[in-house]
This record gives sequence, C-alpha cells and structure tokens, in this order.
Amino acid sequence: MAIWLNEDSKILVQGMTGSEGTKHTRLMVASGANVVAGVTPGKAGADVDGIPVFNDVAAAMAATGANVSVVFVPPKFAKGAVEEAVDAKMPLCVVITEGIPIHDTAQFFQYAVNAGTTRLIGPNCPGIISPGKSNAGIIPSDITKPGRIGLVSKSGTLTYQMMYELRAFGFSTCVGIGGDPIIGTTHIDALEAFQNDPETDAIVMIGEIGGDAEERAAAYIKDHVTKPVVGYVAGFTAPEGKTMGHAGAIVSGSSGTAAAKAEALEAAGVKVGRTPSAAAELMRQILS
Repeated sequence: MAIWLNEDSKILVQGMTGSEGTKHTRLMVASGANVVAGVTPGKAGADVDGIPVFNDVAAAMAATGANVSVVFVPPKFAKGAVEEAVDAKMPLCVVITEGIPIHDTAQFFQYAVNAGTTRLIGPNCPGIISPGKSNAGIIPSDITKPGRIGLVSKSGTLTYQMMYELRAFGFSTCVGIGGDPIIGTTHIDALEAFQNDPETDAIVMIGEIGGDAEERAAAYIKDHVTKPVVGYVAGFTAPEGKTMGHAGAIVSGSSGTAAAKAEALEAAGVKVGRTPSAAAELMRQILS
C-alpha cells in the first residue's frame, strides 16, 4: 500500500529544466517513477527526454493528471513555486530546495494549511520513496527493496544509511521530512500514516538534537501507535549550546539533547539505538 506515494502517483517537477531538476528527473525515471510533466515559467513546449514542460502547475495537472509535485527551484523562487502548487490543489508537494529563508517557509506553510488541500514534505529534505513503486525526490532507489518497514527521518544521509542497513527486510515507504525549524509533514504525521497502513509492520524514526519534535512524537507514540517503533537521535556526542549541522538542531540546556529525546522515546516504549547501526540491529531483532 505505502503512504502518500505509490505506483499510481504521477509526478511533475517544478524546475525540471534546471541542472538539478533535469539530473534528478532522470534518476527518478530510471528508478521507475512515473514523471509526467515539468514546470518552468516561459518554457512551455520544451521537454526533457520527451517529458513535456508547461508554464504553470495548473496547466501541467490539467494536461497530465499529475498528483505529486517535486520542487527543485532556487530558494528565492521556492515560496512562489509552492504557493502555485497549493493554488492548483496539488495533493502532495515535496520541497527539495534547501536554503529557503525561514520567513518564506513560514508563509508558504501557513498558505498550505489555510488551503487544506496540499500535503507538504520538506523543505530541505530528500523527499519520499516507496521502493518498487515510486520515488519523488533525491533518495537513491537502489539501496533497498520493497518491504514492511516504515521510515521517517529528519536527516537525508541517515535515511540512506538506515535503508541500506535494513535492506534485507525492505521498506514500505521512506520519508525524509527535513531538518529546518519549520517543515510541512512531521514525525507525527508519518507515524499516524504508518500506524494506519496495513502493509507497514514496524517503524523506524530518526530525529536529531534541537527542538522538541521527538518529544512530541514520543507522546503520540505512547497514546496512538501499537506497532513496534525503533528510534535514533543524531547528536549524542554533540556539545551543549552548539548549533550542529541543520538549522533546526539547536540545544538549549538539557531540553533538546539527544539524551533527553532518547529518554522520552524510551519512556513511550520505543527502543532507541545509540548509533544508526545499533538502531538497525534493534529493528532486525524485532523482525526476526
């Protein structure tokens, strides 16, 4: 079944004619994704490897039936691109672009919430893949196989590592939600979807230091999730008070630390690994 992305997904790429958009369009197509359109203002009538380009999202949707958008536009144009997708009532909009000004993200996030028709994933994320079915974003498709684990992660590289470590079991869907302070889809959104997905048997959740998203996810798991969950929190060795990597990873006192997050997750019944490999081994034990 997978969540949010499956073999029926028809993908359009906003910014497909740019270098990153073209490169990753080709990789998505090679992985089996059904990419049906691109959108670049002023370039209607062009194509990338036979995939037609349109001036705007609404026209592309009307012509191709696209129901997923992947955004590869530069940061200064990202807000306009996302709001255009929302105006066209695009069901799923995956924002890969990093470096979007936080006030722009705040505005397009609220714009999408107010409209109530578009699920945002990201920004600054690797996207979403349902192995063997579809791939919307930049997640490599050849490091795992279809299976019954659901994965939600703040970190792109740790998404890839966990997919590889558990490749013998495979995944229903892997969602990289991004590590910026404001994001669309959250850990809790993905946990709810995986809990309700009959083809997902167990869940891996990867967080990182800073903020309280993992603590809130722990409270949700305790009350609503009956499937086994394994967690990992990046940053066990990070010094307090330092910003580490992602803009969202800021530690204040003891709250927001990896240890505090792990404690909250373990109190909710989540098994937490102290390294990605240790978390993968915990999941192997559960599934074996």
